[in-house]
Amino acid sequence: MVDVQHWLSALPPGVVYLIVAGVIGVESMGVPLPGEIVLVSSALLAAAGVVEPEWVATAAAVGAVVGDSVGYAVGRRGGRPLLARLGRRFPRHLGPAQLARAEQSFARHGVWAVFFGRFVALLRILAGPLAGALHVPYRRFLVANAAGGLVWAFGTTYLLFTLGRAAEHWLKDISWAGLVIAVVAGIGSTWWLRRRAHRLEPADGVDEPQPVRAGSDR
Repeated sequence: MVDVQHWLSALPPGVVYLIVAGVIGVESMGVPLPGEIVLVSSALLAAAGVVEPEWVATAAAVGAVVGDSVGYAVGRRGGRPLLARLGRRFPRHLGPAQLARAEQSFARHGVWAVFFGRFVALLRILAGPLAGALHVPYRRFLVANAAGGLVWAFGTTYLLFTLGRAAEHWLKDISWAGLVIAVVAGIGSTWWLRRRAHRLEPADGVDEPQPVRAGSDR
């Protein structure tokens, strides 16, 4: 991640925003790319004053929402054969076992899997194509997709931006209180989101996933 941050720091801010949107967008279409690493690196650059946090967050949110929507359209058109081809191309990330786990999350949680899937690496990649292949209603998918993308993008960016700024103040012996508040808030919110998101990942040895009925939003 340090190398990514160093590489991004040498680029103009506008290019950084485009890279954030592009990498996260392509990842959301179903191609394994380091979207979260790019976002984290860019947020830390924002804390250092190299780029603006609002533009980093906006670029990440746009990439997430648009990428997931494109992935949904591709998945709906290509269906399960498309997912099988992705699994053969990226067996470590999208193989049969990973696909089964993701599909079971959709079967159990409906569109909530889309929202919280933004915080889980596997579902972040598969949410769009899988929702399309399973014919989840697009309007419900879009609401969950947009909500998850906005919370993930702005939450991650401003959490790291705040922590970075607080650490800078701490190093200057200005604000211990700010650092403590930022760290506690960051740990608490990250723990809650990760805990809630990982509940969507079923443990090994569970029953086979059941098909999702169109219109399910459990």
